[in-house]
Amino acid sequence: MNNERGEHIDGTLAAWDGPAILLVDLDAFFASVEQLDHPAWRGKPVIVGGDAEKHGVVSTASYEARKFGVHSAMPASQACKLCPHAIWAPGRYDRYKEVSNQVMAILRDETPHVQQVSIDEAFLDVTPTRVNREHPVLVALRIQQRVEALGVTCSVGVGTSKTVAKIASDMDKPRGLTVVYPGTERQFLDPLPIRVMSGIGKATEEKLRHRGIETLGQLVLEGQPRLERLFGKNGRTMYVRACGLDDAPVEQGAPVKSVSNEVTFANDLTQRADIEAAINSQAAKVGRRLRGKGLAGITIGLRLRYADRSNRSVQRRLQNPTDDELSFAPLLCNMLDELWEPGMAVRLVGVSVGGFDGVAGEQGTLFDVADVAPNSSDAAPRVKDSKKRRGLLTATDLVKDRFGESAVRFGHELRNAGNTTGTSAKNPADYK
Repeated sequence: MNNERGEHIDGTLAAWDGPAILLVDLDAFFASVEQLDHPAWRGKPVIVGGDAEKHGVVSTASYEARKFGVHSAMPASQACKLCPHAIWAPGRYDRYKEVSNQVMAILRDETPHVQQVSIDEAFLDVTPTRVNREHPVLVALRIQQRVEALGVTCSVGVGTSKTVAKIASDMDKPRGLTVVYPGTERQFLDPLPIRVMSGIGKATEEKLRHRGIETLGQLVLEGQPRLERLFGKNGRTMYVRACGLDDAPVEQGAPVKSVSNEVTFANDLTQRADIEAAINSQAAKVGRRLRGKGLAGITIGLRLRYADRSNRSVQRRLQNPTDDELSFAPLLCNMLDELWEPGMAVRLVGVSVGGFDGVAGEQGTLFDVADVAPNSSDAAPRVKDSKKRRGLLTATDLVKDRFGESAVRFGHELRNAGNTTGTSAKNPADYK
């Protein structure tokens, strides 16, 4: 167990004064579930991901595979070269969801203050109270034991804020427990490279490095006013987090910001009809998930990745919220003109719907949208009558609920069947 100053005094735990936040991170989760279900695979390099010959990427690599340099998001072809003797699993996402739900049930049994942030990660607020004085470290240790009894393991970071707990959880893997006691946040954070902190992406990191800022301690010394001049309100956020003073709460019902779905193709798409079919297929999945969550969004987005692995995206704000892909998919196909020209090869297609703040979860009239997308006359709903559209969507949802997602499919969903990599991302919305 890693710990900062004061973790043990005369063989006992030092008192904890103040907020106590845990970040529970399941170790190499997808691969660990595969090793749990296939005992012969334990202790061997296991990679969950897509086909190396179909532009697949690594979703998760076991720690045995990581020793060879394999990591998440790596092209499967590269992973095969680094670890040619690895055992490959295509991914069984229903099974991963099942185990994840078992873990989340354990966490919610420990405290009602749980914020799940992905299929394999969650924050917990276990701040001692007058009623419950149990030490946060003891809670973390018990969680590790209960999770391990399921057949998988987790690493836990314990700190006074979500930022500190998250960084701490990454310090010692697998089965790690890293504790940062109140008052020792700067001692823990100052030496760490700036990239470990959430909210610092590549562009921000480069800008900071250009100014000679490479550690969180140096970031703090830069001062909040100067960081705000450089990065606006994000500068203040970076400063507060680097000081260990982040007071963001653990939100049990954290609002959904967007619902999205994307697919990577084994063979690049070069024909508009194939790309539009992919857009329609992803829109159908997003629409179904929106209806399942009782959400209607007012912003639609389209994302493409090209053969050179570059990405571009475009968004449009509608005049009324929707959860009806038969209405918004034609608009997305219209928006394709802004991202694609004949001759361009497309590797990935993604669709998103967001803008739920203050939006009622019922269908509005969408097509007052001449200003939303060009050539709006080409973007009319596939079924003009809104009641008939709703009836069709309701009927297909009911059939899929009873018989599975493949029970009813439109023609566009069949056009690119078999041309996917088998890779799936850890989208938290898919697993809640």
